[in-house]
Amino acid sequence: MASLSIFLPLFFSLLSVTSSSPNTLLLPITKDPTTQQYLTTISHGTPFVSTNVVVDLSGSVFWLNCPSRKSSSLFIIPHRSLQCLTAKSHSQTWPIDQDQHTPCEILPKNTITGKVSTEGILVEDVLELKSTKDSIFQPTLDFFFACSTSLLLNGLSNDAKGIVGFGRSRTSFSSQFFNSVDSQRKITFCLSSTSGIVLLGQNNVLESEIFRSLTFTPLVTNQNNEYFINVNSIKIGGKKVSFNPPSLSQEGYSYEGGTKLSSVVPYTTMQSSIYANFKSAFLKAALSMNMSRVVTSVSPFEICFDSKGVDESQAGPNVPVIDFVLQSEMVKWRIYGRNSMVRVNDDVMCLGILDGGDEQKNPIVIGGYQMEDVLVQLDFESSMVGFSSSLLIKDTSCSSFRFGSMDVQFQSS
Repeated sequence: MASLSIFLPLFFSLLSVTSSSPNTLLLPITKDPTTQQYLTTISHGTPFVSTNVVVDLSGSVFWLNCPSRKSSSLFIIPHRSLQCLTAKSHSQTWPIDQDQHTPCEILPKNTITGKVSTEGILVEDVLELKSTKDSIFQPTLDFFFACSTSLLLNGLSNDAKGIVGFGRSRTSFSSQFFNSVDSQRKITFCLSSTSGIVLLGQNNVLESEIFRSLTFTPLVTNQNNEYFINVNSIKIGGKKVSFNPPSLSQEGYSYEGGTKLSSVVPYTTMQSSIYANFKSAFLKAALSMNMSRVVTSVSPFEICFDSKGVDESQAGPNVPVIDFVLQSEMVKWRIYGRNSMVRVNDDVMCLGILDGGDEQKNPIVIGGYQMEDVLVQLDFESSMVGFSSSLLIKDTSCSSFRFGSMDVQFQSS
């Protein structure tokens, strides 16, 4: 592998914190309106430098572009080491002819573009995380990162220098945090069109009735340690959509996994055969509500409507409600107009659910827009996913968190 003149950031560490450090980590999230990507900020190296990274809910690693500076606390991980073995695939073996001090080669992936780096090094360095407005979560030991070239930044927000993954692999950011502190293994996230949060650990810092009224469904993971739920049927305007094959779940479909949760996919996508029936049913329901379709679509959306005169509610425009029916008819992920329709101008709104193509691996991928202003909790101890209804109905939103020292509450809009 070609050498890298500067080695920095794959988050893979065994975090160690002082006994006085909190067992909950709260990361503020912002959204880039140009790329529709969700970002958080980290500070790394000696001296610390703040860096924006894209949040990938199902991502397995944390990687950064090598900055044009050197860190005095950075250490290059050797190829023949336990850290390198853990970071690599279990099927990989060490070439006999490689020296034990050869740097550990890691080739991170841009999960937005699908591009894999041609160069990458596993290194160790310190990381500082500003978890709330007034407090800092600061590790006492170093972290492991993957360092990539600048070519892998193509497709990311102009402000982003890498991707931070919260998947279930041992190399993800969240796994390292949970392996380092005495904390509940939960990830709670709340995305917004402006600002939101990702919470790792116990939820007692988030005092709200919303957390006690979540609906739960089984959490499913695949070999890539991504997050899935099983959608058994879809209803539009209360009427069930017919599909062939009839099942959308992991057990009843030949595609990989079930319905995937993704923060790097801007809008929910469906495999083409599913989308065709979904589109037809949505149009029928929309026309029955006297919605007027706009003939010319607005890319990337396929179905658009005249928004003039459409009634508005707390949860957005009054359009057909979409229900993802889960393990029973009583358990539904309900999508109101705020999360189904995207306003492209003052007069036109479009359905923010797209055709993912025939080759899409998963039947459905729930994208970031459909999860905005919905509180979602991944509970690994119970293997369940909890989710709220739209917070807008409760006169609040994911951007309405009030940050104290470690006291975070929802505020009414």
